[in-house]
Amino acid sequence: MLLMLSSCSESWLDPAPENQVIRQDSTFIDVQNAERFVNACYNQLLQWNETTFSWIGMSSITSDDADKGSDPGDLGTDKDQMDNLTYSPTSLSVGEVWVGNYNGVTRCNQAIDNVPRYNIPEDLKTRLIAEARFLRAYYYFNLVRCYGDVPLVDKVIDADNAADLEKAVARAPVADVYALIESDLEFAMGNLPANHEYEARDLGRATRGAAAGMLAKVRMYLKEWDSVLDLTNQIIDGELGTYGLADDYALIWREEGENSEESLFEIQGRGLTPNAGIQGYFVTQGVRGGITYPDNSAALGGWGFNTPSADLESAYEADDVRKDATIMYKGQTLWDGATIQANASNERYNYKSYVSKLSESFNGADWESNKNVRILRMGEIYLINAEAANELGNITQAQASLNSVRDRAGLGDTPASNQAALRDAIWQERRVELAMEHDRFFDLVRQGRAGNVLRAHGKAFVDGKHELFPIPQSEIAASDDKYTQNPGY
Repeated sequence: MLLMLSSCSESWLDPAPENQVIRQDSTFIDVQNAERFVNACYNQLLQWNETTFSWIGMSSITSDDADKGSDPGDLGTDKDQMDNLTYSPTSLSVGEVWVGNYNGVTRCNQAIDNVPRYNIPEDLKTRLIAEARFLRAYYYFNLVRCYGDVPLVDKVIDADNAADLEKAVARAPVADVYALIESDLEFAMGNLPANHEYEARDLGRATRGAAAGMLAKVRMYLKEWDSVLDLTNQIIDGELGTYGLADDYALIWREEGENSEESLFEIQGRGLTPNAGIQGYFVTQGVRGGITYPDNSAALGGWGFNTPSADLESAYEADDVRKDATIMYKGQTLWDGATIQANASNERYNYKSYVSKLSESFNGADWESNKNVRILRMGEIYLINAEAANELGNITQAQASLNSVRDRAGLGDTPASNQAALRDAIWQERRVELAMEHDRFFDLVRQGRAGNVLRAHGKAFVDGKHELFPIPQSEIAASDDKYTQNPGY
């Protein structure tokens, strides 16, 4: 450094101040960049380390709904560890999910900080900030469910501010993280348009109904049942947007079912030029082995991970239409004419993640296909409503909301008639309604029965340990050991 300084002119020693906004920078002159800051928050949802392989491992393969799948020798780096609950602080998936969600938080903080600097209408400015806060809440909800106490970074970090740096390396209590999530979602709910109020070009942006639904889900985890019931009642009654249960459960998962009345929020995949699909989500779960059309041309296959378990298969009642919409089998001919051949590696695959090469828009980009991932939909809203009503002792409403979901599935009314029986029935209905949608592991933990259920399934679940994933060892090292590790790791 001394040699460099001695060879430089004095002007080099007087650089422009750092960490100050340059008001004439073209970044802030072009008003369209305000929206681009927020679009970057959505873009993180498409990333490999956010929605795909590691998230699938932690949220699905860990549960009793799914097995590792693929060939026995292909471990997907650590998906065998996810399946057997033998992961550690150095497991790849544990680190990638942390980084993916904090990348999302960082993008949201940048948007929240920078959008106010633009000379745009105040209502647009407020809406864009509300979208960013909705997404920040989503990323933090993933983080707090996975890791418990996590760093609560709610602003752009100033590298010259000791308090900011200290905050970034301190794990905030779970209650504080949930308080930020609730605050963000309340702001979003109060400032976002309803789904029918957006222009067509804005399809897929966060809406008032999406914020209310996510807030209801968050408060279900917190057992704030009065608020949960009120929020879901408003959604079901049409006060926060235009929503309803789709008639055909199987169509929800096809391209024609995207952004339907069923949907509150979806990750928007764009498999067109330029591609902006969800990186590898469908390939990682596609059929491993032969899958062909009648002319012997290849259909879209994949790596074969995250296969529905035999336990999930047996969880469905007879004549439940959701089973055939969720699980596809070796030897089966699918809705678009493709057949899974006898040389496929696994008996079962995730039908909800299937992409049709011939009957859906496709330009050859299987890695970033033109297919959405559903994050929050009306089937879940009815079940959240049923659970809240039941916990508050409103048995009649709980039965009605539960039966709305069962009716769509082709089943009769629930026989459950008291609070305890209804609780079990609602939890069972969540399993089969939301199978392979990344909720089962977290549901079992919040319900307090993860240990009993997963040990009965053959997994080595340790009470007091496996309710949370470990803090990535790389993050502990980066914090100079200021992060403490979760119990048992």
